Amino acid sequence: MVQTQSPPVASTLPARLAQIARELESRFLGKDEVIRLLLIAVVAGEHAVLVGPPGTAKSALIRMFARLLDAHYFEYLLTRFTEPNELFGPVDISAFREGRYQRRVEGMLPTSEIVFLDEIFKSNSAILNSLLTLLNERRYTSGGAVLKCPLLSCFGASNEVPTDETLTAVFDRFLLRIRSENLDAYHFQDLLTKGVQHEIHSLTDAPVVPLASASEIQGLHRAFATRMRFSEEFFSQYKGLVFQIRAEGISLSDRRVVKLLKLFAASAFLDGRDQPDAGDFFVLKHIWNNEDQAAILESIVTPMLEAHYRDHPHARRVGAAGIGIDALAGEIDRIRQMLTGGGGLSDVQLFSQLKALNEIKVALGASSDARAPELQQRVDQLLEAAFRSGRFAQL
Repeated sequence: MVQTQSPPVASTLPARLAQIARELESRFLGKDEVIRLLLIAVVAGEHAVLVGPPGTAKSALIRMFARLLDAHYFEYLLTRFTEPNELFGPVDISAFREGRYQRRVEGMLPTSEIVFLDEIFKSNSAILNSLLTLLNERRYTSGGAVLKCPLLSCFGASNEVPTDETLTAVFDRFLLRIRSENLDAYHFQDLLTKGVQHEIHSLTDAPVVPLASASEIQGLHRAFATRMRFSEEFFSQYKGLVFQIRAEGISLSDRRVVKLLKLFAASAFLDGRDQPDAGDFFVLKHIWNNEDQAAILESIVTPMLEAHYRDHPHARRVGAAGIGIDALAGEIDRIRQMLTGGGGLSDVQLFSQLKALNEIKVALGASSDARAPELQQRVDQLLEAAFRSGRFAQL
């Protein structure tokens, strides 16, 4: 798919990339950090894979992201029966008759700038072998010719992390591993609202105007060396985090350690900063090799992030902007009415409301909004009242 509209030129590239983020955040609830990571991957020229259960907007998010970029886009759902010609193009019959074996790659993966491979880890060895070189070196061999591919980023999606050793190499090509989860209970009302809006957009097929172009991103990649500037303090902090991560038994090769520097520089670029700072270390939460490691990485990275935010209270907290303090306040009031209303709640209903309160408390703890502490007190009062009610003694 090729978008034909010209992107606006009235603002800088970082400003328009930020506009892309806002547009996606308005459509996809609770995906702010995922969206930020997708943008970082494109700016850095790296690949990312989204892992999560069906129905968590993995495919829809990537498709809309691609529509907001003026780029050649290729998408395919892989199975173990997928054949190479489905991705890399059919054999050129005319050339074959002349004794040359080559593919017609126009409009296929080798000529695309943004690629989405759904169920990437269900592909077979014939596909994987060709993908490895293309993803790593941006080259594809067709017959005797080596084609230079214009690929900016490849995004993969999967319901689960691969456990087969034959898939380790292709999994390693995705520097970012992003979990896509179902939304917390307190998002339910907004989920319905956003869901209706999304269905309306799908039915009307409303046009989407791209906000940035592949050529701009390619130009950024060519000049990215000027972005690779890091302070001694940053290097010292990074070294400490890498040693902690490795000490926990999480494999982090020297190659990946170096490539991650591009992601930090990309994150700084998106914020309009000349150099990365400790706030960009949030990226390290998304370099796990299996999902059990995600909590370990969170525990290692979070203390440094919190220290950075304490010293820089006006710094942008990635993922916190989209929490929606007003929505949380409304959800607290709704739960209070349910807990204190005249109608009785079943055990299941009671536990679900208390679970939602705890999720809200965690979300408020991550919010930089000045109203968050007062709302946390209201949550604590509701929880205390519920536990004092004597209901739990009967359960």
